[in-house]
Amino acid sequence: MITPDTRKNQRIGFLLVQNFALMSYASATEPLRAANLIAGLDLYSAVPLSVHGRPVASSSNMNVECAALSDLGETCHTVFVCAGGNPKDWSTVEDAHPILRRLARKGVRIGGISSGAYVLAAAGLLDNRDFTIHWEHAALLKESFPTLTPRQARYVIDGDRVTCAGGIAPLDLMHAMIADRMGAHFSRRVSDWYLHTAVAESGAPQRGSLPERYGTHHPALLTVLEKMEATIEAPLDRAAMATLAGVSIRHIDRLFAEHMPGGFLETYRNIRLDHARRLLEQSPLSVAEIAFATGFSGAAHLSTAFRKRFDATPTALRARFSYE
Repeated sequence: MITPDTRKNQRIGFLLVQNFALMSYASATEPLRAANLIAGLDLYSAVPLSVHGRPVASSSNMNVECAALSDLGETCHTVFVCAGGNPKDWSTVEDAHPILRRLARKGVRIGGISSGAYVLAAAGLLDNRDFTIHWEHAALLKESFPTLTPRQARYVIDGDRVTCAGGIAPLDLMHAMIADRMGAHFSRRVSDWYLHTAVAESGAPQRGSLPERYGTHHPALLTVLEKMEATIEAPLDRAAMATLAGVSIRHIDRLFAEHMPGGFLETYRNIRLDHARRLLEQSPLSVAEIAFATGFSGAAHLSTAFRKRFDATPTALRARFSYE
């Protein structure tokens, strides 16, 4: 229901980080535009912002004209940091950290979309908060800020902090935000406008399920695979996994031989190596630190396994993602 209070324009700012994800930005701003069209009123204003008021290019090289965060930030109901997938870009908005902290103190709700949550963490705005980040960047965030633990959810609303995993998840977040202000029926009309018929709950998964990703539905095997993903830093042996799954070691070996092309050890090693590759691409951690974080005995041990899987050394891969 539209009331005198909801007729008031609500300004939502989007602090765009260089090479921000255009899909995430559109998924967050388009529902606000649709809400205005459906209501026949300017319920929302989506305002692109940058640290110094200069245009910002998206990941697809589309330039967006922006106002300065320091000029319009205090006029916003909410300011979202909208960032893409390259950690080198996140440091380009370090000048925004004190501004964001000041806005938070003044009562502006602060949010992060996709890897925007990393910027909020670096600004000290996620301490003792429930939050999420795109699954691809969760490991880096935990390595960089050991006291913080992101939740693997599509979006999280924790009072005056709002975080979203990115991609098309902002459609779900905006459905919830519009419903909170305008009611569920109105929000449903906005979602239907974009054929967004399957609105996901906050805690819905970001990724395909284990059966979808590994191509198996065997419960014992899925239990072990889930534990493998959760114990990258300190791998468990077959006996511990068999006990966890409630089957014998021989049965574990038989399941992996039948359903997984590389068997138990290779599957586990590949999960850890994939994680190591993400850290090499996204973080400034040394190869030795990444080896420790992925359960290898040292840099040489990681390098040998890494080269066998990816036909390149960690150092060679790191050179393509230099943090200098």
